[in-house]
Amino acid sequence: MQSLGTIVTPPHPCSYLPDRVATIRYEIVAAIAPAEYERLMHENWRRFGHSLFRPECDGCAMCRSIRVDVARFTPSQSQKRAAKANRDLVLTIGEPGVSAEKLALYNRYHEFQSDNVGWRDRDPKDPDDYIETFVAHPYPTQEWQYRLDGKLVGVGYVDDLPAGPSAIYFYYDPDERDRSLGTFNVLSVLDYARAHNRPHVYLGYFVDGCRSLQYKSNFRPNQLFYTGRGWVDYRG
Repeated sequence: MQSLGTIVTPPHPCSYLPDRVATIRYEIVAAIAPAEYERLMHENWRRFGHSLFRPECDGCAMCRSIRVDVARFTPSQSQKRAAKANRDLVLTIGEPGVSAEKLALYNRYHEFQSDNVGWRDRDPKDPDDYIETFVAHPYPTQEWQYRLDGKLVGVGYVDDLPAGPSAIYFYYDPDERDRSLGTFNVLSVLDYARAHNRPHVYLGYFVDGCRSLQYKSNFRPNQLFYTGRGWVDYRG
């Protein structure tokens, strides 16, 4: 890993639990091997672009990485309905890039989440912001595009790691929210992992009590990461 420096934020309002105070450690890297990032991921680190981060909050350890057991995963009835509802989508997997189409979709999604889920950051991304977050990576990363009759309705970013794909971020068209596109994206990543003989799918942080993250625990069986204990069965 080629580190460019470490940043520890001062305590600030938590993005997940509004009654908590958060402190985040960032490690900015110029380069890191996928296997090395995977090792850090097993220590509760995550990343956006070249920024690795891990919560280090005083008196709170609610941010726990969650992963799904691919071989034993069985979709629920609602997940089966989401898969059926989205059979008309076309998925392409390629290299990350920025475009006016993606920026418009991302900003509409973010505005919708701010109004309906209470996300604090309403600022739209410009091309430079988007490149820094989703296009510039320390190693090759996949961009997943979902289209409906040619129209872009969802975009996801995925690390294809040896232990299994790690979903970095997904955004979608709010006008198509009845399709459960977020659920369908995770099902697609699970299908990819199964086809490539990967044991797990990593879904980022799960925070019990955070409304926007609850869906992750519906992909079962799953495990949560506990510092000092490692991966622990959560919901079977």
